[in-house]
Amino acid sequence: MSTIREVADRAGVSVATVSRTLQQPDRVSPKTRVRVQEAIDHLGYKPNLMAVKFRSGKTQVLVALVPTVANVFFARVIKGMQEAAASQGYSLLLMNTMGNDEIERNCAKLVDTSQADGVIQLRAFNPFAPDQFQSEALLPMVNACEIVDDARFPTVTLDNRAAAKAMTEHLISLGHRRIAMVKGPQSSPLTRDRLAGYEDALKAAGLSIDESLLCAGDFTLASGYRAATTLLSLPNRPTAIFCENDEMAMGAMRKVREAGLSIPGDISIAGFDNIAFSAYAEPPLTTIAQPAEEFGETAVNLLIDVLNGKTKRAIKVILPFEVITRQSTGPAPTTANL
Repeated sequence: MSTIREVADRAGVSVATVSRTLQQPDRVSPKTRVRVQEAIDHLGYKPNLMAVKFRSGKTQVLVALVPTVANVFFARVIKGMQEAAASQGYSLLLMNTMGNDEIERNCAKLVDTSQADGVIQLRAFNPFAPDQFQSEALLPMVNACEIVDDARFPTVTLDNRAAAKAMTEHLISLGHRRIAMVKGPQSSPLTRDRLAGYEDALKAAGLSIDESLLCAGDFTLASGYRAATTLLSLPNRPTAIFCENDEMAMGAMRKVREAGLSIPGDISIAGFDNIAFSAYAEPPLTTIAQPAEEFGETAVNLLIDVLNGKTKRAIKVILPFEVITRQSTGPAPTTANL
């Protein structure tokens, strides 16, 4: 069997550099990493990774807490996390937590027991106990997507309020005055911020907020369908429905079609997330695009920086959004067509 010394000699580097490439590849130049990897491949070197991790005090494992892997948007975030983790020599332990506080607290204990180095949380909940780490230090965690403001860990987010305001303004620009909103779970900060953006746009346009046009949802297809059922039963139904995610928008679209109404001729429908299915809906869905894979990539890179001491502040990264206009939204119907 080849040795680490033979790998170092063939790559023309020191043993310490080979060890660093295996343990902390982000601290080695790409050119050097390639040389070391080529030497490893040529010699068939098999490092004792358990010994490497024991000596370094690191597991090279990150835990990702995902409220539900069934959500298409989260699937894209996971893809970004996996690719970023692999590129820096880390493994990703994926936990489908169902938004359960106790499950997430138990997952966070993996860091305490040296089974993982850090946590990426995609929900607005801090799973670490108050006394788990020194109060002045950053927690080994990054909170992404649905965030809670905390001075002890970095966050990666979108300006959800501004994005919802922009979509509502788009609908207003098409002449819509009765614009319904299908909200997400009441406990979610996303729901709060997107509702606030919707209200900002209505107020700026001099439009009143009609509580009958606000429907509760839970980010699922079924809740979008149920909300549309309620909205279509109103004596004065809306001319546009803005859903806080694409899945609810697609559920609403199905109900509207079942009712014999056209989209967007009778009712315009807009979503949020720009999941892959949105471009293939019938008609294609107008939505807010947010960079899901970049959420995952940014969160992993930030967490590794925290673990390596490169980031010592609870910085907030705000990613960009874009209004994607497609055929599901159009001019408001005239009174004669209602």
